[in-house]
Amino acid sequence: MPEPARKRRPYAPRVPMAERREQLLDAALTIIDRDGYDGVSIDAIAREAGVTRPVVYSAFDGLGPLLTTLLDRQQERALAQLFAALPLDAAGDDPVAVVERATPALHAMVLADPVTWRAILVSPVTVPDVVRDRIEGDRERVRAVIEQLVVGVLGESADAEVLAHGILALLDHFGRLVLADPGRFTAERLTGVIGSMTKAWFA
Repeated sequence: MPEPARKRRPYAPRVPMAERREQLLDAALTIIDRDGYDGVSIDAIAREAGVTRPVVYSAFDGLGPLLTTLLDRQQERALAQLFAALPLDAAGDDPVAVVERATPALHAMVLADPVTWRAILVSPVTVPDVVRDRIEGDRERVRAVIEQLVVGVLGESADAEVLAHGILALLDHFGRLVLADPGRFTAERLTGVIGSMTKAWFA
């Protein structure tokens, strides 16, 4: 009897290495978002990307370097998005006007890249320490930027350090609400509520 035909391995079309690396990073991020960090492996990434293990190893020396590169990319991406959405040029502006400008921008930022922001705002318990430490370091960097923004808007007499901690906690909480139910927590609704709070605090 003739031998049954062997199942052919999936063929990975040749693409530029930079494009291939981005494809593999995206595959790893998809797995983390869906299955958590425990679900990430070279085999899982290869399956998600529709390539073979050797293709993954041709782009990265192993899982550790791949995940480090992913962490670097997502850190740069998240900070760039956040600093673009924050009204960093708002010195001297009315606090309510700042809120009305910032809230829709931040709302749109989260919904434009939910995978990135879920990894930051809804981190699972099993997140590796190196990832958690990086997130906490970035939070402190963002808090310092918010503190300077508070000084610019409210002046030196404001307790900018405490206010920055409160604003960051508020941003975290509302970000999680938007990710969980964007249809319920709309930009208009959040802008109105936060604007009212700001008006009551600083009237």
